[in-house]
Amino acid sequence: MTTSTVLVADDDAGIRTVIGQALERAGYQVRVTSNAATLWRWISDGQGDVVITDVVMPDENGLDLIPRIRKIRPELRVIVMSAQSTLLTAVKATERGAFEYLPKPFDLNELIGVVRRALEAPRQMSAPPRGEGEAPEEKLPLIGRSPAMQEIYRTLARLMVTDLTVLITGESGTGKELVARALHDYGKRRSGPFVAINMAAIPAS
Repeated sequence: MTTSTVLVADDDAGIRTVIGQALERAGYQVRVTSNAATLWRWISDGQGDVVITDVVMPDENGLDLIPRIRKIRPELRVIVMSAQSTLLTAVKATERGAFEYLPKPFDLNELIGVVRRALEAPRQMSAPPRGEGEAPEEKLPLIGRSPAMQEIYRTLARLMVTDLTVLITGESGTGKELVARALHDYGKRRSGPFVAINMAAIPAS
């Protein structure tokens, strides 16, 4: 069986080394680069089975590469990693067609698991990236960079490209309405009204 090739782009030499060695130990062929131009050349030449790219690189934003990759190679899975671990980064990565978003620092075993899932996922093209009407940048309803918040961002980013009904649970004061507003303002529901109802104020009768 042919060994899969993973293309890695990050301007941090240490991160490139650590990721490259971990993927090689997992049995993958790895090509690493510090810039988007080289990554784009490899992809244009038909190289690679999975792409791992940082967001901030010296010559181009990694998120801006995703729609171009989807246009010429819609089957190629792109994993985005970023130290700019905000809700907006997660949403933009998902909107533009990333397979997965990983906030730095991340567990190497998790990265290898994501690469495995990317290679095993059906090769049909998923929902097209949303070029117009992307998430507004002027305000962020949720802030925080803790691991727990990163998992919330990743979950919200996946939900925002769907029209599924979502039940948000939690104790009073934990930010359930903020999560609901984020799903509305950054997702497919943004064109409709946001209606907050105080259920506790409604009489039982």
